[in-house]
Amino acid sequence: MDFKNLKIKELQALFASDDISEELIDFCRNDSRQGVQKLWKQYSKKQEEYQKEYQRIQDLYKYEYEAQKEGFEFIAGVDEAGRGPLAGPVVAAAVILPIGTFINKLNDSKKVSPQNRELLFDEIFEKAVAVHCSIIDAEVIDRINIYQATMNGMYESILALDPLPQKVLIDAVKLDQLKIPSLSIIKGDAKSASIAAASIIAKVTRDRLMLQYDKQYPEYGFAKHKGYGTAEHIDAIRKYGPCPIHRKSFEPITSIIKNR
Repeated sequence: MDFKNLKIKELQALFASDDISEELIDFCRNDSRQGVQKLWKQYSKKQEEYQKEYQRIQDLYKYEYEAQKEGFEFIAGVDEAGRGPLAGPVVAAAVILPIGTFINKLNDSKKVSPQNRELLFDEIFEKAVAVHCSIIDAEVIDRINIYQATMNGMYESILALDPLPQKVLIDAVKLDQLKIPSLSIIKGDAKSASIAAASIIAKVTRDRLMLQYDKQYPEYGFAKHKGYGTAEHIDAIRKYGPCPIHRKSFEPITSIIKNR
């Protein structure tokens, strides 16, 4: 293509499409027109940002690459959402990603905006080898305690994966009864791509459930605080009493029930 005869708007349209050839890049790099130089600089900056993000994601596969060197192909990341709230379930998720797969903006769910978490949720499901989510409700949490409920959810999520993982990377928790080789990583959701993916799946799944519960029990404000112990939430519990999804073994709910 003879780029010399193209107007700046036409060149801009090429950059906006997937039709970005080496010839186009070389032409714009050497063209003296101010508008073309602007296009070139914008493209270069975008490429630099992409390469930086690509490398960040590759660095997140450090533990997965190490497991691959040990001979493992299917490595699962495991994480949970909802251990701390006063209401709602704890959700555990397990994800097997093709090692090295680029997922833009993948990170610990706490470091990702709600809007981007939703986008990542869909992309993870699209690109993952396997995903499973386990939901442990408040009644079970009260019966066996939150730590045991979290571990049970993690076990369930791992063993439900198809294919079954050959190694498991877990955020902080140790699963001593797991027969599959595993590694517990402190703050693993910020250090492992697979655990980060699991944290996104668990967080989005739980948040969606809390939005549903908000419609069922609107007086508590679950859509806003997702069941965490905000002053507004605790005031609502004192006013209306706990509802069926509240964790009655958690303080201050236990004391509120005793004093009613």
